[in-house]
Amino acid sequence: MCIYFRHFFLLLILIFNPPQLISAQELASNTSEQASKAFLKRKVAIARFSNETQSGVTFLVDDSGDRMGKQATDILSSKLAATGKFMMFERSDKDEIDAEKILAGLKSDGVAVDYLIIGSVSEFGRSVDSESQIFKRTKNQRAYAKVNVRLVDVSTGRIIYSEEGAGESISTAESKVLSKTNAGYDQSLTDKAIAGAIESLVSNLVENMTNKPWKSYILSKEDGSYVIAGGEKQGIEIDTNLVVYKKGKTIKNPQTGAMLELPGKKIGLLRIDYSFGEDAFSEISFATLVDGEISDNYEQYYISDK
Repeated sequence: MCIYFRHFFLLLILIFNPPQLISAQELASNTSEQASKAFLKRKVAIARFSNETQSGVTFLVDDSGDRMGKQATDILSSKLAATGKFMMFERSDKDEIDAEKILAGLKSDGVAVDYLIIGSVSEFGRSVDSESQIFKRTKNQRAYAKVNVRLVDVSTGRIIYSEEGAGESISTAESKVLSKTNAGYDQSLTDKAIAGAIESLVSNLVENMTNKPWKSYILSKEDGSYVIAGGEKQGIEIDTNLVVYKKGKTIKNPQTGAMLELPGKKIGLLRIDYSFGEDAFSEISFATLVDGEISDNYEQYYISDK
């Protein structure tokens, strides 16, 4: 009887306090979260935005002739950098806005970025209206802006995405009817309108630039270790396994005249041992080949995280 009650008591404990088991779904979720933390940053260059508004207002112009274009460029660069998913590259020809010349300049400088963003401020305007009541006067200042961006895949030179964003900012000030003071010109509305236009398209830009798998390349082999481009500041962690691909054949599409690279073939696996370098653009990593074979012709390979 005593044994019966003991078993019954243990059964009650199991019913009301079941053991915490980790399901396969939860385990996969945890693994996915760990993988997301090791996000590998893409390299992005932004061309200076052109000002297509044809406005002669002095607050749109700086010493280089285009205050608004520079402002839009700086805002977009800041917002993309804030995501932690990109390494922003400041180009030496920062006043150039022609895509072909920029790509040629990047190539001649030996700068290997993944994407180039080209944009323009296509619309801008301000308006003021007021409303008078018995004892007060209300003044509304409005600023609106539209920006257009094009995303260029540097490896192909083709535009892979484009979008238009719009933003508006309003400032309201009240004063007494008999008062001699009036609300002054609010310059901050210009900044806020442009920032709002940029903000409206950042999310889609980020999505398009992170959809494509991250890539790096084998630079050399030193004392049995393979040296690859990129390091800790780009998100490459020690003991991370990266897939080695052999580049696919390059063919010409007769329909469009474009050169296409066929999908690569997985041929090996590299494990990251350590990284070295002063900054994100000069960092390199040393890796050990844990699977497969790599020949001495490193130009025929590339490395990816997938």
